[in-house]
Amino acid sequence: MTNHEVELLAVGAGPANLALAVALEELGVDGLAENSLFIERGQTVEWQRGLLLPWTKSQVAFAKDLVTLRNPRSRFTFLNYLRSVGRLDDFINMGSFTPYRVEVSGYLRWVSESLRKVRLQLGCDCVSIEPQRNPAGALTGWLTRLGDGSTISSRYLVIGAGRDPYVPAEFAKLPADRVIHSTQYRQRVAALDKTKQHRVAVVGAAQSAAEMFRATQIDLPNSDVSWVMRSIGLRAYDTNKFTNELYYPSYIDKFFEARPEGRDQILREMHLTNYSGVESDLLQELYTSMYLDRLAGVDRRRLVPMTDIVGARTEGDEVVLELSDRKTGTVSELRRDLVLLGTGFVREMPRLVRGLSDAIGLDRIEVNRQYRLQLDEPSDAACYLQGVNEATHGIADSLLSVLGNRAGDIAQDILAHRAGRRTNGVHRPAAERLTAVPVSADGAVPA
Repeated sequence: MTNHEVELLAVGAGPANLALAVALEELGVDGLAENSLFIERGQTVEWQRGLLLPWTKSQVAFAKDLVTLRNPRSRFTFLNYLRSVGRLDDFINMGSFTPYRVEVSGYLRWVSESLRKVRLQLGCDCVSIEPQRNPAGALTGWLTRLGDGSTISSRYLVIGAGRDPYVPAEFAKLPADRVIHSTQYRQRVAALDKTKQHRVAVVGAAQSAAEMFRATQIDLPNSDVSWVMRSIGLRAYDTNKFTNELYYPSYIDKFFEARPEGRDQILREMHLTNYSGVESDLLQELYTSMYLDRLAGVDRRRLVPMTDIVGARTEGDEVVLELSDRKTGTVSELRRDLVLLGTGFVREMPRLVRGLSDAIGLDRIEVNRQYRLQLDEPSDAACYLQGVNEATHGIADSLLSVLGNRAGDIAQDILAHRAGRRTNGVHRPAAERLTAVPVSADGAVPA
C-alpha cells in the first residue's frame, strides 16, 4: 500500500474545490498551493455530468464564476476563458447572462488545466477518511483511503464532493438496470437502444425531472413517458430580484448571525427559489411541445399530478408502480420498463462526512463561519466542508453564487490556522488577514 503526504487534500474537483484551488494559487503564500492535492473520482472534470445536455443552461449569471466576485482581475474568470477559446464576441452577442451548461463545464475544465501550482489527480475514488493522532492522542491530521488501496495523509482536509443522490425507499430494491437517478442520466441512457419503444416513468416535479422529461424526446424518441409528481402541477422558480439579493455573498454573515428561528424562516420562504421548481423558459418550452403533441393527436407523453408512488416491484420484465391518487384515494398500477428519478439529493450530510464524524467521535456536525468543522478538542489539523452548509450559511451554499468568496474565506482561515499552529507546545499568533497577490494591467497573476 502506497501512502502520499501533502499539507492540504481537497476531495472533489467540482466548482467549489476548483474555486479554492484558484484562491490558493492567487494567495501564493509559503508554498501551500504547491503542497496541495485535489482529487476527483471522475476521469474528467465536468459539471453536472449526469445532465450535461447540449441545451441545458446554468441558472446563475456568468459573473458568479469561480473568482470574479472575489477578484474580478483574476486570469481565471469566465470571460477570460471565453477570450482564450475565441468565443467572447459570440457570447456577448447572445445577450444572455446565463451560459449553457456545457460552457460552464468547459470553463471548469479549462481552469483545472490552467492551474500552475496546485496538483489535480483524476480517477481517485475516495473510500473513507479517518483522523490521525499522535502517541498522546492529539489530532494531527487525516488519512484518506482511495479505492485502489493507496492512502493520502494531510494536515488540512477540504471535502467538496457534494451530497449523496436521494433514491426513495420504494425504488431502492428495484433492479439497478431499471432505475436511473438524474446524476446518471446521460451516461446510462446513452447505452439504451434509441429505436426501442421504452415505457418510461419520470418521478419528481423539479428541474432535474423536467430536463429528463424533455430529454427523452431526443434520447428515446419512440418512448411512452408518464411524469408522476405529488404536486398539483409544475411551478416556476421564484427568481425576482428582491429574493435574489439573499444569494449575495454579503448575505452570508446576516444569515449566520440570525437566530435559529430566523434561519428556518428564511430557508422555508426561499425554498422555491432553488427547489421544487422549474426554470420558466423550460416550462414554456415543455408546455408548447405538449400542446403541439395534442394538436397532432400524439399521446406519448403525459403528466400525472397529485399522485403518490406507494409501492414498486418487478413482474417479469416490467416495473410495476403502485399509484395513489391524492384527489380520490384511488389506487392504480403503472407498468413501465424504466424509471427516471428526479428526486434530488439527501438532505443530511454526505456519507463521507458522516463517516468521518463518527471516526472523530463528534456528537454533531457543525462548521464555524469559515466553514471549518467544529472539533471538540484542540487540534493542529483542520477540516472544511463545502456546499453542505445551508443550515448555517444560507440557501446559496450549494450553488455557484458564493464560490469565489467562500474559497477566499477558507483559504484565509487555513493560512491563519497554519500561522498559529502549535510549535514546541506554544501557539504562534495567528496571521493577519491576507489579500490576493497584485495583478498586472492585463489581469495576469505574477509568476
